[in-house]
Amino acid sequence: MKKSQTQTQLSSSPLKQTIAVASIAAGIQFGWALQLSLLTPYVQLLGIPHKWASLIWLCGPISGMLVQPIVGYHSDRCESRFGRRRPFIAAGALLVVIAVVLIGYAADIGEILGDRVDSTPKSHAIAVFAVGFWILDVANNMLQGPCRALLADLSGNSAKKTRTANSLFSFFMAVGNVLGFAAGAFAHLHDAFPFTVTEACDVYCVNLKSCFFFSILILMSLTTFALWYVDEKRWSSTETVTEVNGGEEDGEIKEEVTAPLKVVRVPLFGELFSAVKDMNRPMVMLLLVTCLSWIAWFPFLLFDTDWMGREVYGGDSVGNVDDKARRVYNKGVHAGALGLMLNSVVLGVTSLGLEWLARGVGGVKRLWGIVNFILAFCLGMTVLITKVAESNRRGSAVLETVVSSSPPVGVKIGALALFALLGVPLAITYSIPFALASIFSSSSGAGQGLSLGVLNLAIVVPQMVVSVGAGPFDEMFGGGNIPGFVLAAVAAAVSGVLALTVLPSPPPEADVLKVSTVGGH
Repeated sequence: MKKSQTQTQLSSSPLKQTIAVASIAAGIQFGWALQLSLLTPYVQLLGIPHKWASLIWLCGPISGMLVQPIVGYHSDRCESRFGRRRPFIAAGALLVVIAVVLIGYAADIGEILGDRVDSTPKSHAIAVFAVGFWILDVANNMLQGPCRALLADLSGNSAKKTRTANSLFSFFMAVGNVLGFAAGAFAHLHDAFPFTVTEACDVYCVNLKSCFFFSILILMSLTTFALWYVDEKRWSSTETVTEVNGGEEDGEIKEEVTAPLKVVRVPLFGELFSAVKDMNRPMVMLLLVTCLSWIAWFPFLLFDTDWMGREVYGGDSVGNVDDKARRVYNKGVHAGALGLMLNSVVLGVTSLGLEWLARGVGGVKRLWGIVNFILAFCLGMTVLITKVAESNRRGSAVLETVVSSSPPVGVKIGALALFALLGVPLAITYSIPFALASIFSSSSGAGQGLSLGVLNLAIVVPQMVVSVGAGPFDEMFGGGNIPGFVLAAVAAAVSGVLALTVLPSPPPEADVLKVSTVGGH
């Protein structure tokens, strides 16, 4: 009797290597947190019109839709002596450095090119900023995709270790968020970088430069250590085939030979289209649930601090800096930043306990469904908090009392508690979909990089839809953020139902360990 069995890299790597790669997420997310907390005043400093600003913010989903599948495709096939994923991670980190320098020094470069310091808009600075911002989004996508794919490679075909790796990645994202929001809130960080103070840069610009320099230090330190410490074997288009010759009495004789792996060369977008068209049912259901989840998340993620400043605190972003409504709005935005920090802390703690939570509720798909209902509940609670805050302001106006610049203590506590509670479903959203994509792609024989790139489409498309359609949709119902939040709550509830009913459960650990993958992985 004779049989052959194709073997691939099924063994997993030590947990220390997984932690080293996952820690890169802290450096990536540190930069994202800085964008959320500091780029708005910087954009106002440069004088970017609102219609241009919306186009610049669209670069995130557009670059994600294009870059991650391209990088995933080529990283699945990279035969560099440094490994498949590490060259792309290194290139992404270097691009982050270039982008951050362009963004931080946009005003200075604009002045050299002819912008006047005392007038806006600064057209040359805007052009430099836009180029840097697009490069930054491209670089972040170059980093995240290969990092997650490398985590899947290091986990072998162990479903448990894959979930653990993605949980660690989510945890370090939370660490990066906390550090980034803290750095953005610290107004004197630029004292550590006195060379950032220039004639063309005011205090917002100087602080932005300093924070980004700090982010470069963190990202490059973590990336350099991970790339040095993690031993990624060189991949080639050959595989090991074990020939097993069975005898009647003498047992089995195993003989290993190396044979060429049949790799069909297909153009990138042809393979991407084929990957989507020929996707198995588990991946289709995963994409559907992921898409609905992010349709629910993006309205809040994009407008959470605006909701605090506008609906909860009753301020207005329009007007001079000295206007009372503008000051109240800014106070609400700062309170929202505090809420985001609480959210990040809860996210990190939840990420560490994800395995325990999954076992407690009976599996990862049930956990995902439950937290989507929690997301729907929290989004619905924004309506109640808003109505209570508005009622308090109306009551103060009727009684002709002095309206406080802050809402009642109970409203503030409720809003901050909502931010914190949302850290639980956000931790699940940051980890379980990627773990399931890795598991399902291993079961189907697809490459990790390309599969994660396809999953990324279910994230960036909702972001593009929300970025373009949220404003007009809110205007249809009188403006404000509540209409979008209500629609998001409905999407979250539908996503929860689908996660519990149509999303397949991942294979048992024993079955996953028997899966052999071919092609890119």
